[in-house]
Amino acid sequence: MYQYQNKNSITKIILFVFMIIFALSACNPKPKETAALKFAVLPVLDSLPIYVAEQEGYFKKHNLDVEIIPVGSGPERDQLLAADQVDGVINEVLTTIMNNRDTEKIQIVRFARAATKDHALFSILASQKSGITTVDQLKGVEIGISEGTVIAYLTDRLLQKEGFLPEDIVTVAVPKIPDRLALISNGELSAGTMPEPVSSLLVLQGATVVLADSKYPELSHSAISFRSKFISSNPDAVRNFLAAIEEAVTAINSNPSKYERTLLDSNILPAVLQGKFEVPPFVTASVPSEAQFQDVLLWAQEKGMLTTDVAYDRCVNASFLP
Repeated sequence: MYQYQNKNSITKIILFVFMIIFALSACNPKPKETAALKFAVLPVLDSLPIYVAEQEGYFKKHNLDVEIIPVGSGPERDQLLAADQVDGVINEVLTTIMNNRDTEKIQIVRFARAATKDHALFSILASQKSGITTVDQLKGVEIGISEGTVIAYLTDRLLQKEGFLPEDIVTVAVPKIPDRLALISNGELSAGTMPEPVSSLLVLQGATVVLADSKYPELSHSAISFRSKFISSNPDAVRNFLAAIEEAVTAINSNPSKYERTLLDSNILPAVLQGKFEVPPFVTASVPSEAQFQDVLLWAQEKGMLTTDVAYDRCVNASFLP
């Protein structure tokens, strides 16, 4: 009898130990798998939070392995996107609309940057050799742009706000930012629309800011976008990506000068601007409004780029914002 009771007690102890082990393992689940994605960035200030999220470990914190792919122009970025060689990009409303004109291929999930009255995203600058110092002097003058991008839209809309008629606005396609920079610097191009910090570099070289989007900030913004197929198959990765970006934006806005070295190392800030360029505040979690979207859509239709409407909901998805 005693022997039976002893065996029964041992069995109970073993069962109890197994229950403890099971409970502990339930409290300590296996680490979540890391999601890999490729993200294309242009050499513009809008890309800074991507680099900061990588540098500060925010992507890793949110179980992401992000490969940052630098591109030289909007068309190069769009080619990679069309070939499914990248999952996400920094782009804008116009290219999103054009990608989605037939079927949904890409969605904006967050602003990348947005102009304010104190800080411009883009400026129309005149070469020092052009002699142009006022907006009216731009009438009939070739302005270098990247066609089919926010730069084309902004150049038209900014000048229209200043009273220009369609026939007053003349643009020439120079897709790559370094090419546009060189042509304006040496005077081969009288004017061009440029992003920061390239605009600041041109000013340092003697160019004149003739008109900046800070005068009409509601017109100007860039976006973080992902392929729709990637969003559908990796919703948590998109959500985690935006959480990491939000942490990066908070870090930049709290101490912008800390990331000057990051701007230099990522070829966003030219070395000659070191110590001379003020990093502006970045927009917090939000997306373009329907009114902003509709104005870009109207412009594309006016230019003959589109003959049909494209729905706002097809192009903009705010559901992943933290």
